[in-house]
Amino acid sequence: MHFALPPRKTSHPPPYVRNRNLNTATSQRRRKQIQIGAYLVLGILTLYLVARFALSLGLTGGHDDGATAIEGPQDIVIVTVFDNDTMSEDYMWIVKTNRDDYARRHGYRNFYANTTAYFDLVDPSPLSWSMIPALRHALTEFGSSTFFWSLSADAFITNPSVSLESHVLQPLESLMLKDIPVVPPDSVIHTFSHLKPSRTHLILSQDMDNLAHTSFILRNTPFSTKTPDNWAHYFLDAWFDPLYRAYAFQKAENHALEHLVQWHPTVLAKLVLIEQRWINSYNYATPPSKDPLTGLTRTHDSMWQEGDLVVNLKGCRETGKRDCEDEMRYYFTKWEKEVERLDGKKPEHQVGPPKPKVIKEEKKKSGKVESARL
Repeated sequence: MHFALPPRKTSHPPPYVRNRNLNTATSQRRRKQIQIGAYLVLGILTLYLVARFALSLGLTGGHDDGATAIEGPQDIVIVTVFDNDTMSEDYMWIVKTNRDDYARRHGYRNFYANTTAYFDLVDPSPLSWSMIPALRHALTEFGSSTFFWSLSADAFITNPSVSLESHVLQPLESLMLKDIPVVPPDSVIHTFSHLKPSRTHLILSQDMDNLAHTSFILRNTPFSTKTPDNWAHYFLDAWFDPLYRAYAFQKAENHALEHLVQWHPTVLAKLVLIEQRWINSYNYATPPSKDPLTGLTRTHDSMWQEGDLVVNLKGCRETGKRDCEDEMRYYFTKWEKEVERLDGKKPEHQVGPPKPKVIKEEKKKSGKVESARL
């Protein structure tokens, strides 16, 4: 039997009847919540992994530097830049004799350069900038060497028996000055407190007012599949930036370096500071200085003492009141006695008495150099 109209639904459904539409909506909401939760967990995990990778990349330079400490003998090159216009042949001979003897004792090599070789690169900036392309040149000549010691031609190695490995590289962990102002006395930028020796690529010291850049150690990373990018090359290229040279810093490359280490984390992350006398003693005492803001008196230990590795005649060319060669000969005489004590015989290299001083005056019109003996 057929009805003309479908039967009407009852107004009193039996208890506990499932509402299929309501059940479907609830299930969809639950699935959506689970999906959102899964996305959140996945996002947090991704951020964590990315952060770990970025931190690891920042601390290691993108590669594994090996053991925590710098162990064993290293392939070291000493880089010295002379200036023919201000240094006599005797003076340069004394410095080379000193460097050659030290390199021979410890299995190092020397790289000698002259400011004239880089004049076209540096001009019109001060010739003191030549130290940077000279270092770049040395890195090219000795690409497989691991450490480069940039040492001023006005510095003299006074302790020939001490190697750079035993004096600086191996005990570096105990020498590192952590969490101190990068530029004295009160730079807001501080050295890293967690940096390990094996991650270190630049070793510097400070004098009373500045970074003492006349003696520093730069670590080279020879090219390999694990180290396709060389941090030392990047550092020297950044330091020699034309903008820095054109900026006319008051202390030329020294102030440019201070700017670089303070405002470029890539450089700061590889920098270690150690006490000045460890690698760059001066042959004069630094007088105390009173801070005009705080009224406190600052002191600094820079004066060379027996047993120090290096003496630096810093500032001996800035005025006519000092004579670099006379000061250098004093330390050369002391060094000869130490060499004789170590070797049991007098050194074969003997330096003669000082020659008459030569004043060089450049004629602006002709460009020739005229010499007059006193």
